[in-house]
Amino acid sequence: MAGFRDQSFTRGMRLLAAACVLAPALAWGQPPLDAAIAEIRDQARFVPDKALVQLQKMEPAARAAPPATKAEFLAQLSFAWRQLGKHETALLLADELVVFGRAQGDAVILAKGLLSKAYVLSSMSERKAAHELAFEAEKIANGTADLALRVQATITSGQSYAEQGNFPVALAKLQTAVDLGRQIDDLLPLATALNAMALLYGQMKEYDKGWEVLDESVRIADKLDSPGRRVLARKTEYGLAIDSKQPKRALAALQAGLELGRQMGARSLVADTLVNLSDSYLKQHDYPKALRYSVEALQAGAELNDLGLNATAYVNKGQAELGMGRLAEGKKSFEAGLAHFQKIGDKPELQAVLMEYGQALERVGDYAGAINAYHRERAISSDLFEQQRQKAMWDLQEKYETEKKRRQIELLSRENQVKSAEIDNRRLQQRVWWLLAVVFALASVIVGLLYRKVRQANAQLEVKNMELKAQSSLDPLTSLYNRRHFQEFMRTHNHVERRGAAGEDIVGALFLLDVDHFKHVNDTYGHAAGDVVLKLIAENLRVALRETDMIVRWGGEEFLAFLPAIPRSGVDEIARRILTTISAQRIEYQGHSFGVNVSVGFAPFPLIPADTPLPWERAVNLVDMALYLAKAHGRNRAYGVRGFDRFSQTSMEAIEQDLERAWRAGFVDLSVVLGGSPDAPPPPNEHSNVVPLKQAFKAGN
Repeated sequence: MAGFRDQSFTRGMRLLAAACVLAPALAWGQPPLDAAIAEIRDQARFVPDKALVQLQKMEPAARAAPPATKAEFLAQLSFAWRQLGKHETALLLADELVVFGRAQGDAVILAKGLLSKAYVLSSMSERKAAHELAFEAEKIANGTADLALRVQATITSGQSYAEQGNFPVALAKLQTAVDLGRQIDDLLPLATALNAMALLYGQMKEYDKGWEVLDESVRIADKLDSPGRRVLARKTEYGLAIDSKQPKRALAALQAGLELGRQMGARSLVADTLVNLSDSYLKQHDYPKALRYSVEALQAGAELNDLGLNATAYVNKGQAELGMGRLAEGKKSFEAGLAHFQKIGDKPELQAVLMEYGQALERVGDYAGAINAYHRERAISSDLFEQQRQKAMWDLQEKYETEKKRRQIELLSRENQVKSAEIDNRRLQQRVWWLLAVVFALASVIVGLLYRKVRQANAQLEVKNMELKAQSSLDPLTSLYNRRHFQEFMRTHNHVERRGAAGEDIVGALFLLDVDHFKHVNDTYGHAAGDVVLKLIAENLRVALRETDMIVRWGGEEFLAFLPAIPRSGVDEIARRILTTISAQRIEYQGHSFGVNVSVGFAPFPLIPADTPLPWERAVNLVDMALYLAKAHGRNRAYGVRGFDRFSQTSMEAIEQDLERAWRAGFVDLSVVLGGSPDAPPPPNEHSNVVPLKQAFKAGN
């Protein structure tokens, strides 16, 4: 959102959004107060603590000044408090500015107040409300003659569209802002608009255009002779360089920006740059330097009380320590970063960090820790998936209620028309008796039409209810059943023991799949490519399994399949078929061709330790543990729970606590089915990649 620190390029690379340095209105030439406020505007953005001292000194005079001067003062004061992380104070000042603008009937002041409030709400992660305020502010500002304000509002609107993923509209807005900026003698609005456009081209991966716009932005920043603008240009250069695979240029830009920030005494800019430097050295596997800069970032973040910065710095520190083989210290730093993200309440960021945590622990051989991190990540993933599903349901219900109210209003309107017609008919009846028959006939026709309309409305309502029920049981992306439908099905499912034609035991079976390295696909090709992968896997599961089998989008990149009746000896074969069917496929996306694998956990159902069948929830949990064993021991394979041995010497709780330890103690019978490469054909012998678990572990050692 315009006006706040952004991480739009990569997690851990903390970049200021271009609109963070948007100029307010130019000074009105009323010496000395307007000039003093204008001189503070850069300081409020880069050294807000010093700016706040000066603003508080001039507050009595500014509040008694003419409306335009008072409004500019309130905008600057709100901005300074927001830069210091005091969002409640900043929001109160922004609201005061909005009320003041409405009371004065001044469009310039009102637009400025709406923009100030939008920036604060964005800082508080309330982006939807912030976007609405930005769009309203742009509409009001465009009705004024204040070009600098119009540039500011147009940039903010463009960045709001970019945050919504609407890049074409965002680009058109920023181009308009650049054109307006060229009409102003002051170069600051133009420099700001160009920097915002360079950032947008980086998001759109049009790096050549981004460099071209950035070059002009740097030239104008040099003419302004503003160290703050040079720092921001360096940050934009870093974002473009790191995304366009130019690590040396990115590092040079960061080091130059760090030097400028320290010369200015801009603590927030310095802290951000230190975090970016640690992340840059992590990408080069230079762990000692990454550790050094992450420690410096933590020291700077402690002074600023910036939870987001501290969280990222702790995660970078943990990555560096693990890379240097310091397992205990690395885990402690990672957990500190996770605690900060939990305090902020940023669940998507927390999910991404947990995935990185699990991968880092897996690389250093801490499989138990990796499995624990993956479990925590999956719990958050399931929670986010459920929240998205609930939001979709609420949106659909809201649309239905709106449509229902509209029909009710139409019906009431028609009823009012009928009542008016009846009153007119009574008057006519008193005057002209011979028209009585005609009036009654007309009334009958109207009532009939209304009755027909009511029946049609009820029929449409029934159709909507059926559509709502169908949508509540299906995943909108893959058209597979969702978790809720599966849970309702299993509550009423009763397994009946039976034998096959040759006397073989017929059982049910549960298979839980997770896409290997799915985050890598999203990071490399984009989330749209991830959606293509999920759809392809859904189609392949339909091919590999039967129509009578239930296939479920379990959450995120996880799928669950429940087969109600197969021979017990065929469970491993089904796992092999799933692995080879998916690995054999190629994904063609925007000129790229790549394959994907899955890891699988499976078991016959019901599972019966000590003559008592496990509830389906515990069976799924056990299959989930088998899945994470498959991930921890190499991926692209399936681990299956066949049964239990010597169950009297253990308990189900002990097995669920550590499945691998229970297997090694001989209490659980496991099997492993090895998958092939996405580019390799299926093995000629259908059982050649099904081996006992002990052999699988020996092969991996």
